[in-house]
Amino acid sequence: MIGGAEPGPDGLLRCPWGLATEEYVAYHDGEWGRPVHGDDALYERLCLEAFQSGLSWLTILRRREGFRAAFAGFRIASVAAFTDVDAARLLADPGIIRNRAKIEATLANARTLAGWQAGELDSLIWSYAPDPATRPAPKTISDVPAITEESVALSKALKKRGIRFVGPTTAYALMQACGLVDDHLAQCVARGGTAGA
Repeated sequence: MIGGAEPGPDGLLRCPWGLATEEYVAYHDGEWGRPVHGDDALYERLCLEAFQSGLSWLTILRRREGFRAAFAGFRIASVAAFTDVDAARLLADPGIIRNRAKIEATLANARTLAGWQAGELDSLIWSYAPDPATRPAPKTISDVPAITEESVALSKALKKRGIRFVGPTTAYALMQACGLVDDHLAQCVARGGTAGA
């Protein structure tokens, strides 16, 4: 089946994209599609998905530790306190993607989220998780959408609350990465969070 699950080095079937590099195998098997909770953890994913826009996810994975170091571990309260000096430091940091608009959005989003109640970001994002029973397992990569009705609604809800750089495609990538949906292919070993179990 073209675009279907493919065998990895260990013979187990995986989503084709998850076999491209060792970093992708580890991310695909251990992280992508697994439920993520907690405001800081979801803020990190939201930021990384925004930085990925227009780039390869591999670029982000390879710089992830650089991002974490540069953005204080993505602790919302810490990033919200960043100053213009910090912004200038970030624009000069080769360990991250030095895109002014994305950096400014990351800082602005932290300041916005710092005013929310604890757990509010988690609750808001997860309120847009669709009922798994309404989503058949994709058989091929062409069955995996780029946006959905839920991601459009999540994007609108976040933007309405002042969150920047989160269009429907970014919102859907966030939903996939954080386990709101399980877009591992039907025959993929990681479908249902079973890889490495």
